Amino acid sequence: MCRLLGYIGAPISLENLLYQPSHSLIVQSYQPREMENALLNADGFGVGWYRTVPSIESFIYKNTVPIWNDSNLVQLSRYAESSCILGYVRSATSGQEISMSNCQPFVKDEVLLAHNGLIEDFRATLYRPIRELLSDELYQWVQGSTDSEHIGALILNQREKQPDLPWDEALMQALVQITILASIKKARCAANMMISTGKELIASRYATRGNIPSLYWIRDAPSFPNSVIVASEPLFEGDWKSCPEHSILSVGEDLNVNISKCRFAQFA
Repeated sequence: MCRLLGYIGAPISLENLLYQPSHSLIVQSYQPREMENALLNADGFGVGWYRTVPSIESFIYKNTVPIWNDSNLVQLSRYAESSCILGYVRSATSGQEISMSNCQPFVKDEVLLAHNGLIEDFRATLYRPIRELLSDELYQWVQGSTDSEHIGALILNQREKQPDLPWDEALMQALVQITILASIKKARCAANMMISTGKELIASRYATRGNIPSLYWIRDAPSFPNSVIVASEPLFEGDWKSCPEHSILSVGEDLNVNISKCRFAQFA
């Protein structure tokens, strides 16, 4: 399991979001409170953000070292500022390679994607079925070996087939596909996903069975006004709300938080 962090709202520095909170993503990398299957998130990290003037453009910085051990991020985070940010620290599934290609967030054009969860026995269960659903372009887009990147590709595949499809619906449809495949293969899938476009932040809290990884959100916190933050664990004391199980949360530039129930939750 990994830790996710998403921000949308008034422009802030990466330093303010990543380092300042008392239970920041940095702290969660070595002292998580709600992880079930690991004690550390030391297998790499990534941060994605956007420049919105004159047009949306995404940037990512990632590394295979623990996030607390990267001095370049300290300096970069003081300089970079954005109104939409996606952060991630990794606890690699046993047997998966620690490499740059397996570090998140994954990026395609302006879209950033990150995943906390797992597909049980991925290489033996859903690896081939998911790849068979992908277009040629997205089949080639996948560079790493993780279940996370393949789930991301499946979401992108829905949008490729239906370019006007809202991102929350693309995520919903991908979860439906994964649920059906997981049911056939009798494999557990946990899919807390986070997607950002520079103008939207979308997240899911979902698993086909068993415990569902934690996910919280808060709007207009005193230290982060005019914003919504979504995170695997609360970053600080405040009015954090737990995302409902089997749900998709979406936030636009108006900062209204919309939550919808996942379809096919009956397989859980």
